Amino acid sequence: MTTTVRAWAAPAAGAPLEATTIVRRDLRPDDIRIQIAYAGICHSDIHTVRGEWGAKTYPITPGHEIAGTVVEVGSAVSKFKVGDRAGVGCMVDSCGECEACVDGEEQYCTGHLTWTYASEYPDGEITQGGYSQEIVVTERFALRIPESIPFENAAPLLCAGVTTYSPLEHWGIGPGSKVAVVGLGGLGHMGVQIAHAMGAEVTVLSQTTSKAADSTKFGAVAHVATADRAVFRELRESFDFILNTVSAGINLGDYLGLLRRNGAMVNVGMPTDSLPVKLPTLIGRRRSLSGSNIGGIAQTQRMLDFCAEHGIAAQVEVISADRINEAYDRVVNSDVRYRFVIDTATL
Repeated sequence: MTTTVRAWAAPAAGAPLEATTIVRRDLRPDDIRIQIAYAGICHSDIHTVRGEWGAKTYPITPGHEIAGTVVEVGSAVSKFKVGDRAGVGCMVDSCGECEACVDGEEQYCTGHLTWTYASEYPDGEITQGGYSQEIVVTERFALRIPESIPFENAAPLLCAGVTTYSPLEHWGIGPGSKVAVVGLGGLGHMGVQIAHAMGAEVTVLSQTTSKAADSTKFGAVAHVATADRAVFRELRESFDFILNTVSAGINLGDYLGLLRRNGAMVNVGMPTDSLPVKLPTLIGRRRSLSGSNIGGIAQTQRMLDFCAEHGIAAQVEVISADRINEAYDRVVNSDVRYRFVIDTATL
């Protein structure tokens, strides 16, 4: 026996999302059922359902920024009870046995990593995401959402929040660190807040100054317009760490030149084109160029607790389900400050 719930899904690559129903499995002993209150819209949802990241099995119900309330628990569940606030991020299962999983970094699982939607469990079940009334997930991949963070502001933390928190924590950002965040969008606005709360001096590097007031509000000490090429000369060797949150192509040499000796630039955006880099730019100052995925479950929980402690939340625009397709177009056009969140009561 299974449960049928309302959802919004893309019936084919590039097709508009539409109202539908999907099936959720009955609870296994270690499963919980979450009644979803809000689901964030991530740019990766758009890339996936539009077929820009490779062939997928349709229809697809996207959504991996999920916040809601536990309404049922399996017989072996020990971490959650009915009524608890819970969330689900980008993953719903992993092998649990590979080196990455043992280290608590399930996002790098080399066995069988199962994403929250458009992915496949070992038993063949195709995952469907959070643009839906409910989700069933093993308790191992569910997160506790602190009481102080409203569901609508918490949902984007499950992807945008941990995607920026993870490299900042891994590279040891703290008091005395000089950090630059490239881009002030859904990821960037979280990166600025988190780096500031960690004690870093934060500068935003954006194409224009149109969001300068927001940068200040989020904790940045400066907002620099990179359209003015002079800034790459003026800020040369100014930063210990650069967090690149944009998925557009940039001149890596320009930005790497802003790093001090031993500085690191970490990319969390995923541009579709290759970005060339000249090795002397790295070698000459022992700089590093890296990438970072989301965080593991334990790190995601640390991020949520950190955000609650420091009063950090995603800035959102709540929409009804019938505006999802409009919201997709606006995200592509960078017309959102800073994350769309779907009120699932409107599905």
